[in-house]
This record gives sequence, structure tokens and C-alpha cells, in this order.
Amino acid sequence: MKVGLSSYSLLNAIKAGEMTILDVIEWVAANGGEHLELVPYGFTLVDNPELADAVREKAKEAGIALSNYSMPANFVQETEELFEAEVARVKEHVDLLRRLGIKHLRHDVTAFTIPEELMSIRWFEDNLHHMVRGSQHIADYAAQYGITTTIENHGFSVQASDRVQRVLHAVNRPNFKTTLDIGNFMCADENSIIGVKKNLPYASLVHFKDFYFRPYDEHPGDGAWFKTAYGNYLRGAIIGQGDIEIRKIVRLIKESGYDGYITVEFEGMEECRSASRIAMDNLRRFWDECIV
Repeated sequence: MKVGLSSYSLLNAIKAGEMTILDVIEWVAANGGEHLELVPYGFTLVDNPELADAVREKAKEAGIALSNYSMPANFVQETEELFEAEVARVKEHVDLLRRLGIKHLRHDVTAFTIPEELMSIRWFEDNLHHMVRGSQHIADYAAQYGITTTIENHGFSVQASDRVQRVLHAVNRPNFKTTLDIGNFMCADENSIIGVKKNLPYASLVHFKDFYFRPYDEHPGDGAWFKTAYGNYLRGAIIGQGDIEIRKIVRLIKESGYDGYITVEFEGMEECRSASRIAMDNLRRFWDECIV
């Protein structure tokens, strides 16, 4: 098991101009992280080969792996021309991964921000063929470079465990798996333990995060709260301090024999550097304390 951090966890510092992505690499290494997941918000690499090369070399110098690259994608387009353009765009990022030496890609299959009516199972089934065809194109293209492509339980249309599996089985490619996010099931009002149990056998990478939860009829007031698919309230938390039963999920993952990359994501209101450090420390402690 290798604990690392998503660059998204430090987005507030990046956006404030307090850190560059190169600083993020140094910070993760200095704070005990073994790997970094690149999420191109607050910086861009696909159109900046010089920075991409600098990121690759900085990671080597710092002694941490570049474990994953997570990007938005939307294969549900209005025309075939737009669909082909989106596939071509994602392939450019696959080429970037080859340059960076990264062997794992997470891409979405629909837009992340969608109206409530597009969260339905009917809309999902009506548009599944677009999601599948796009994912097959990307998986087949990435296979020549030994890259695993994945769908995450991310984005309200394909966030529940059964919908993720529906896409996985329909794509039916050996290098197409899931990036398992233990918290995102809650965005679709699914219990995290159940979602993890169901999708862990298909996981090639695991995201750890934590959330505070408040039911739909108990408005929590101001703060960085957002609504789930069915109107409950969530807010990002430091791992181990929110309402997800983190220790039970650690046990599930450890008992499964999973021994790959585990990526910490922090999306809360606390200062992002101290919160990310505490989150990584807590996860290591929980892992070490869990005897199976």
C-alpha cells in the first residue's frame, strides 16, 4: 500500500498563487507522500510540454511516483462530429501520459455538472452507448502504451456502484477498470461501505476522502456544503474527522488484498496544506492499526 495525494487537494494554494505544480511535488515528498495524482486544475500540461517534462523530472528528483492522471470527459455529445472531437481530445491526454510515464488514467464519461433530470436511470440507459463507445476508443488507444484507463464513481450520472459496473461490463476491455472513490458514493446517496464492497473487485486505484453529512431537512447553514442527488447535504472533511466510517473501509480494502496506490483527496474548508498532511497521517495510522 502506497499513500499519496491528489494535486486537487492543494488546489486552493495553487489558485492563490502560493504553490505551483512543481511546488506540490516537493511538498508531497516532504510530507511523507509516496506518489502524486495529477488533476489538471490550476495548471495545464497537455498544451505545455516544457512543464510536463519538468513535472516528470521533478517527481524523479523528489523520489515519488506519478500514480494517476484524472481529467474530465463527456462522450454524450449532440453530434457524431462533437463525439469524435471529444475522443480526439482525450487521446491527446493519453499521449501526455506516455510523455510523463504515467500508466493510469481516470476519465469521466459524462459532464460533471448536470441538471437533476439527467441524473435519472432513464437518461443513463438512453445514453449508455455513447459512454461505452467513447471509453472503448480510449481504452484501445491507451492499451498500446500499457496504460490502464478507468471510470470513477464521479459525476452525478455515473456515481452509484451499479451504474459504474454497468459501464465497466459493457466496455469489456481488460485495461478498463475503476478508480474507486470511497466518498463519492455518498453524492448519489449510496452508503460508502456498500459501494466499496460492490466495486472493490474492479478497482485499480483507490481514492480516500471524508465528508460531513446532514440530511435534506436539516440545512447546515453557510459553508462549502453541496447537495447530493436527492437533496442531502455534504461538505468535505479531513480523513477520519467526518462521517464516513473510514476504519471499516480500511479493513475492507486491506482484507481484499489490495496493495496498490491509495490517493488522499481533501475538499474541505480547512487550510489545504495542513489538512492534507493530517489526512495522509490519519490514513497511514488507520492502515497500520488495522490487523487482518
